[in-house]
Amino acid sequence: MALNYTSFKTDLANMIVVPSDDPNYETALPNIIDDAEQRIYRDLDLLSTIVRQTGLLTPSNRNFTLPTAGVRFVVVEQMNVITPAGTTTPDLGTRNPCLPVSKEYLDAVWPSSAGAGVPGEFAPISQQDWIFGAWPNAGYTVEVVGTIRPAPLSVSNPNTFLTDYLPDVFMSAALVYAAG
Repeated sequence: MALNYTSFKTDLANMIVVPSDDPNYETALPNIIDDAEQRIYRDLDLLSTIVRQTGLLTPSNRNFTLPTAGVRFVVVEQMNVITPAGTTTPDLGTRNPCLPVSKEYLDAVWPSSAGAGVPGEFAPISQQDWIFGAWPNAGYTVEVVGTIRPAPLSVSNPNTFLTDYLPDVFMSAALVYAAG
């Protein structure tokens, strides 16, 4: 049976034998939810956590910041440069898959904007910042495919994939943390 925030909060309180309005329980509940979700998302490679987002490359600038429109990427699995330049919807253009390489490789092979073209390689600089080679010669759209951490269960987000499709696993993971 699927759970929502209210039913989860009540059921968990009943299982650990505390009143659901106990202040200490209410203080601990966000940490219980966070630990349970993190444990499940780490252990299971769920398709529901893989998304596609787009961002833009600036001509003659190899730097790219991951899009953050409602999501934050945990793992980047693929990047595609969309051609022709100016195409903002990936399905209306051609996806040009880019190869992941090291920053050092890009610095050695593409040290400047000389020879700018359609980028074919990328490397991380930080969790959010990436670089491309060749340096873009136009404003290309980049499609990023990767794993995100979905919004956690809360009063303002009363249903999640885990509570709808894996309520028993979610409750079990929450009980492991609560028992600690």
